[in-house]
Amino acid sequence: MSSFLNSFFTDETGAVTVDWVVITAAVVGFSAVSFWAIEDNSNDLMEAAGGAIAGQNDFTGDGGN
Repeated sequence: MSSFLNSFFTDETGAVTVDWVVITAAVVGFSAVSFWAIEDNSNDLMEAAGGAIAGQNDFTGDGGN
C-alpha cells in the first residue's frame, strides 16, 4: 500500500492539464472583463453621438430647402 501511495504522490501525469485549465479560466475571465468595459464605453459613445445628432435639429421636414 505504501508503494502505491508513494507512486501516486510522485506521479506528475496530468499536471499540465491543470495548468491549461487555470490559464484558460484566466483568459476567459479577462475576456469577459474586457467585453464589459468595451460595451459600456461604446454605449456611452452611441448616446453622445445620438445626442449630438438630435441637437442639430436638421429635421425640419422641408426636404432640405
